Amino acid sequence: MSLQTFLEKAPSRKVEIVADCREDPDIIMYLKELDADVKIETLPVGDFLTSSETIIERKTREDFENSIIDGRLFKQLENMKLNYKNAVIIVEGPKGEERIRKEALLGAYASIITDYNAAVFFTQNKFRTAELIFAIAKHEQIAEKRPLRLFAKRKALTLREQQIMLVESIPLIGRKKAEALLEHFGSIKKIANASQKELCEVEGIGEKRAKIIFNILSKKFKKEE
Repeated sequence: MSLQTFLEKAPSRKVEIVADCREDPDIIMYLKELDADVKIETLPVGDFLTSSETIIERKTREDFENSIIDGRLFKQLENMKLNYKNAVIIVEGPKGEERIRKEALLGAYASIITDYNAAVFFTQNKFRTAELIFAIAKHEQIAEKRPLRLFAKRKALTLREQQIMLVESIPLIGRKKAEALLEHFGSIKKIANASQKELCEVEGIGEKRAKIIFNILSKKFKKEE
């Protein structure tokens, strides 16, 4: 049975979706037009909650690329997967001139799927985004009968997870490189005390990342002028 046929034949029970209070009002309007019962809340992670198991993060193409550059995307995925079984990234907008190299984009797609076991979808506009969110919610709540829970119980981070999250907050350092640094040096303190040459010895770091790490962790803090 196709998705369209399923949606047409599915019972008329109201679909519930929780939207973050900072989300685009146009998306919320379209969801309501699709006959969803939309609740506006402050979500601790993600932008849309479609069941107790699934959280959705919506990004424009520009924000998606920016979040790859500054590493924010992978921190968000980490939090999404810590709280929910299913994490979905929706990248919205027509394809334009890419700001980052094709290899970096492909690497990000691969990381989303393999490192975080998450899904990534592309939509052309806000209405198509709303259609996709509605379809996911309807499938879960009507076909799979998954309840909607406003907030997931946040899991307590282990010491290891806290260490990884702290190191991967450094620009251009994702989860894998954070783990590599910690495994190589043994502690955050030893990473901070390492020279650029020693940092370069870690697989995948290279001179550029080594310089960034060294400068952030060792240079004197300057007050704003």
